[in-house]
Amino acid sequence: MRTIQNTSIFDFHGRPSLATALPLSLQHVLAMIAGVITPPIIIAGVVGATPEEKLLLIQIAVLASGICTLFHLYGVWRFGARLPAIFGVGFAYVPTLIAVGGQFGIEGILGAQLIGGITMMVVGYFIQYIRHLFPPVVAGTVVLVIGLSLYDIAVRYMAGSGDVDAADFGAPLNWGVGLVTLATVLVASQFGRGVIKLSAIIVGILVGYGLSLALGMVSFASVAEADWVAVPTFMPFAMEFHASAIVAMVVICVINSVQTIGDLSATTVGGMNRELKTRELTGGLLGNGLTTTASAFFGALPTSTFSQNVGIVAMTRVISRFVLALAGGFMLLAGLSPKFGALMTTIPYPVLGGATITVFGMITMTGIKLLIKDELSARNMTVVGLALALSLGIAEVPAAIERFPEWLQNVIGGAPIVVAAITAFTLNLLLPNTTLADEARERESMARADASETGAGGTPSSQVDRRPQSGESKAAPSAAE
Repeated sequence: MRTIQNTSIFDFHGRPSLATALPLSLQHVLAMIAGVITPPIIIAGVVGATPEEKLLLIQIAVLASGICTLFHLYGVWRFGARLPAIFGVGFAYVPTLIAVGGQFGIEGILGAQLIGGITMMVVGYFIQYIRHLFPPVVAGTVVLVIGLSLYDIAVRYMAGSGDVDAADFGAPLNWGVGLVTLATVLVASQFGRGVIKLSAIIVGILVGYGLSLALGMVSFASVAEADWVAVPTFMPFAMEFHASAIVAMVVICVINSVQTIGDLSATTVGGMNRELKTRELTGGLLGNGLTTTASAFFGALPTSTFSQNVGIVAMTRVISRFVLALAGGFMLLAGLSPKFGALMTTIPYPVLGGATITVFGMITMTGIKLLIKDELSARNMTVVGLALALSLGIAEVPAAIERFPEWLQNVIGGAPIVVAAITAFTLNLLLPNTTLADEARERESMARADASETGAGGTPSSQVDRRPQSGESKAAPSAAE
């Protein structure tokens, strides 16, 4: 009997045709490419890397992102999330990497990263025993803050670049291209049909890129200079181990584990309409720790989940492993061929910003969707409200923590998710676990107590005047009278 092949893009094990899968996978690549190459560019400047070392850091970051994604999609033994998620060199570590790199160089970063990756694997192993400490109110808060904290990145991109001091930052031309891209994404996602609807982001990027070409905003100089093939080498940089660097990296790696919990929860809730399984969570954390550890030996920076791609999954509900594996394959090829990677980097920032701002909004809504899985009791609203207030407040006013130790500033100053995760986790442990039913019973008890102390006319019984009034006898007549 002939077996019918599963070609559904809405099934994790579905294998659609290449024509269907290609545009869906490319939009994942285009959504993540800027996030992959930006951290090594920033760190190369901090550590004073040579042009050759800078290109090497970018190349290995792209390659590591492709390998990491494929590893998590298919898994090995207990390692790997086996979920429709994109992994790669992430932004979450950048503030800490800047601090460590400024003091100890790339060698200090890679040495601390090695220990940090091992720490993540330890967290991954024990997460099955402490998962109850991360209910929807905690995971949802983390996802919500992830989405909110990404908005400024999208707006910066739409305005011209991530650098607000750039000469053309905020130019009307940049905003025009960004808004055209955004409008195209909205039209394709809301009025399109079939693949066009599901590939709304790449449709927007293509339209924005075409407009940028016509306006002379695209430069191919980096493509011409890049090599066709480059193979990574083992230990291109030495490793150094410094206590302060290790402490800072271990802290951010543990916090990133909480972000991974949030992103994987958002993937299953937003894209698969179910809760995250313990096996998937354990595999995701173990796998992320392993890839972070292994990356240190090749000069790649720490890895994490990509929230913008989580948003794409939640928005399109396309969860086919084949689709995301193609995206991982493209990143792997880009890492082996710097010229291919350089071509991806020619996409102007306004185009990327206009295409991804809707995705970041979807991440925020997924966080809200997670939150309402728990009841919105006063206790839970306190947890969420304080986590949001402290995390976003400190992010907006970094001067508020300038008197703190430098390592602590580097851990919490540039990443609101760190403060949100710590606050939500701590409050969830400390505050009494009262439900809406408990609160209702408490109000009823208070109402009964109040009623017992109140007279019929609404005056407290202790204050009722019991003396005979005018025209009344001092004692009521007896029945005999």
